[in-house]
Amino acid sequence: METKEKRAYKIVLTGGPCGGKTTGQSRLCTFFENLGWKVFRVPETATVLLSGGIKFSDLSEDEESEDGLCTRCLALREEAYKFQENLLRTMIQIENTFFSLGESCARNCLIICDRGAMDASAFISTEKWEYMLASNNLNNVDLRDNRYNHIIHLVSAANGAEDFYSTEDHVCRSEGVETARELDYKAAAAWVGHPYFDVIDNSTDFETKICRMISSICQKLGIDVGDRLLTNSRKLKFLVRGPLPADPDFPPFQDFDVVHNYLQSNTPQLQARLRKRGQKGHWSYIHTIRKPKLRGQVVEVKTQLTHRDYINMLAQRDDSHFTIFKKRRCFLINNQYFQLDIYREPSHPRCKGLVLLETYTALDSIENILPPFLTDVVDVTGNPAYSMFNLSLKEEWNATNKFCHGLKEYSISVNKNNTLEPPATDAHLKSAPLGDGKPNGISNGVAEAVPLNGVKNGFSNGDSRDTPNETFSGFSYGCINSNVCSSLSNGIYKVVSNGLHEKSVVPTNETLKRAENGEGATPKLLGVNGGIAVSGS
Repeated sequence: METKEKRAYKIVLTGGPCGGKTTGQSRLCTFFENLGWKVFRVPETATVLLSGGIKFSDLSEDEESEDGLCTRCLALREEAYKFQENLLRTMIQIENTFFSLGESCARNCLIICDRGAMDASAFISTEKWEYMLASNNLNNVDLRDNRYNHIIHLVSAANGAEDFYSTEDHVCRSEGVETARELDYKAAAAWVGHPYFDVIDNSTDFETKICRMISSICQKLGIDVGDRLLTNSRKLKFLVRGPLPADPDFPPFQDFDVVHNYLQSNTPQLQARLRKRGQKGHWSYIHTIRKPKLRGQVVEVKTQLTHRDYINMLAQRDDSHFTIFKKRRCFLINNQYFQLDIYREPSHPRCKGLVLLETYTALDSIENILPPFLTDVVDVTGNPAYSMFNLSLKEEWNATNKFCHGLKEYSISVNKNNTLEPPATDAHLKSAPLGDGKPNGISNGVAEAVPLNGVKNGFSNGDSRDTPNETFSGFSYGCINSNVCSSLSNGIYKVVSNGLHEKSVVPTNETLKRAENGEGATPKLLGVNGGIAVSGS
């Protein structure tokens, strides 16, 4: 019997005052304990110290004499710096105690940190923070990216839910609304750049906000929770066209060097890849396994690696894919977190000059969330032409059987140079109507006959309606491998769904005859939405 490796998953709950961190901790504990996990809750270090009588007001840096800073002010400034330094050291030591317990726990373990190490950077200047890191042999990549698996920023009620903002239930909280908003922004900015950073805003009621928080963690862990935490948050991807604005036009951002390598897989049902992500010579390493769809969602399981594990796993690199090099720019604007991927050479010509923007949102309208300084963007969410898996393929798309279609139907245009033709209008982003029994089965898709062992290209995008006894010529928009073609010639139709070979069905002679003639009687030969599903597509 296969034994699953236990997990110790470290998350940080951060955010401004009255954001829901205390309630969130409690709900997370109950939820994961009900799943059989052990849950540890790391207390907020600042609260522990402040409840012991320390006051930030006593460490004020703002008092000045007419001639500048007085001796007392300089002493207070030094005290404030030392307090922040000792707070950071204490936080790290407390967390390490819980992390060690989590690693040695016999069960899966969730470790919830009430704020994390980077929160300390929100309360001192960048220069002092950098000096503090250097003095303690620390760096931002290790503290922000490698120390924790997941960051959840719960936006303060002072930003979007002002009627619910209160300081009554927290002994160390006294901030007004404006101060709370400022603290909320600083707390979010401190974590910009973490690879798994989710901002949970106040666009929904509080109960839904908490469910969104729990759901985001379950999604990262690959835990199927059915419809218990049903939310409508989704990942969006945009093609950014034209030259990028100058750096000063962006809000505060973090830039990273990112390297992706796809790995060999034992089964076509899975995609595996390695990611190396760094800043100023410090790196983090992630192994990702992309699994088949579960309950309509793609499941990705991510595991943090050591440098040694990363080097060892590179030996499994898939030589049919290029290594992908990017500059990744992370920024926060209007409580919306964005990642801007700028593809770099060496790469396939199809990636030259490619810039993609990604974010998550639960809003129905996307126009108001896009950065205003990026003026020429096209929604390519779900378009397989912008999947990193396909972009990294060494072979041309029209000459490979490895091209994997995504979760939606799109027209993929390849010009005479075998490079990507980006969609120019919204029309390219819409599915073509299904052809009902027309020759080639296409009404306004790709109007070119492509014989497939005597069967014309009238295949549906996985639509098996009106097909009795499972005898149909429907193929999905998943990856159709070359053996499907040979199976057809043998009279066996492989049913392909999202790239998975599920089962074989034997068509009747009448079915084969109708398919060969491209006729539209039952079973109907339905046109591919905007393209043709053929071997190697």
